[in-house]
Amino acid sequence: MRHEPLLENGSRQRALNLFRAIALSGAMLLAGGCLYHMPIQQGNFLDPGQVEQLQTGMTRSQVRFLLGTPMVPSGFDQDRWDYYYYVKVGRTWKPETKRLSVWFKDDKVDHVERSDAPAPAASPVAEPAAASPAEPAATPAPATSATP
Repeated sequence: MRHEPLLENGSRQRALNLFRAIALSGAMLLAGGCLYHMPIQQGNFLDPGQVEQLQTGMTRSQVRFLLGTPMVPSGFDQDRWDYYYYVKVGRTWKPETKRLSVWFKDDKVDHVERSDAPAPAASPVAEPAAASPAEPAATPAPATSATP
């Protein structure tokens, strides 16, 4: 009769504990990508509809009613209110940041600067204006043909 050597009870327990540790580490490693990441929001969330209602000539109290109090008070320039907004959703590498600055002059809105405002479209190439009567019209150069 042939007998295979059995692991001793202590060795068997250690092997089982090692297997459990490896399995648990592998499960944690695989499940690490499935964790929920809560969105992080900071600053003043400004509704685009409310920002569109902002007009030059509005008083400070009207702006405060429309947009709320700015989160970061300006310590140097009392005629400037800055509204900052920061949001990071999930595992995005680059968070979304926006800034709106309201400039006052004589306690009324003078102008507004937006970080998310679209860049001005490039002006189309203007066609040459018609020659004025004081200037002689330029005559086009005769076209040459390249026929052999």
